[in-house]
Amino acid sequence: MGVADTVLIPPDYNPANDKGEFMNPVMLEYFRLKLILWREDLLRESSETIQNTLQGTELQKPDLADRASAETDHALELRTRDRERKLVKKINEAIMRIDDGEYGYCEETGEPISVARLDARPIATLTLEAQERHERKERTHRDESE
Repeated sequence: MGVADTVLIPPDYNPANDKGEFMNPVMLEYFRLKLILWREDLLRESSETIQNTLQGTELQKPDLADRASAETDHALELRTRDRERKLVKKINEAIMRIDDGEYGYCEETGEPISVARLDARPIATLTLEAQERHERKERTHRDESE
């Protein structure tokens, strides 16, 4: 979006109350901004964790219980950071879908994803019904392999 294409979002804007066209420019900009701010928060938290927690953690403690506790904390932080890294990737993909004009539509059915679902989970790629079908299918396959 260039400077001439700038869309202003009213301060009290709620996409659920938008009676205009689905994924109109204001709605798209609302979700773009929401995704960008979420990504910035995740990256800032990750940076703070690396600086404050992981770099300052002394894993070679003389007491075995202290060492085990520190190693567990360290592993938990690393898992959390990995989960957040994957989330940042999904956020970037959602922003690309906005740019491509595909945001807000189900990958499986092509139907619009409800605005309430997108507001709660802006990286959603499936309608609620398609997500439920997907999860049932996963459970069925998992149950069959056990």
